[in-house]
Amino acid sequence: MNLPLDLQALAEPAAWMPINDGVMGGLSYSRFLVDEDGSARFEGRVSLENRGGFASVRHSLRQLVPPNSRQIRLRALGDGHVYKLALRTDDTFDGISYQADFLPASHQWMDIDLGLDQFAPTFRGRPASAAALSSFGQIRQIGLMIANRQAGDFCLKLRSISFL
Repeated sequence: MNLPLDLQALAEPAAWMPINDGVMGGLSYSRFLVDEDGSARFEGRVSLENRGGFASVRHSLRQLVPPNSRQIRLRALGDGHVYKLALRTDDTFDGISYQADFLPASHQWMDIDLGLDQFAPTFRGRPASAAALSSFGQIRQIGLMIANRQAGDFCLKLRSISFL
């Protein structure tokens, strides 16, 4: 079963909440936009000033993910940066996040498949001793992040996010 998330519907005002290093004094910023062609952009700037170094956006899912989903497929176009897909199993602001790194090609659209075993539990960006993610059906929030001191402008383009 292929359950794509509707990027157009996810782009309504305030649907993707920016959560950047400003929460700890940093100066990075980000936003999530949908272009006229229907593709989405996660873009902004990562600054290392004031102990900064990350930018992210997060969205609460309205549609439940089927518990038998085995992979998440991103159709993405990158810019040379490594990104993270972050999943949360609750509706809270802070807590455990399950993150998987991915590096999309810079000059062509590509499918990136991420399985359950690629998502590691983290707390505020650091490894956490929490149970592994056992089902994509647990997901209540999905997010995109750029971190690991990758300073400068960034732009990740997405055509789809699907659960397979």
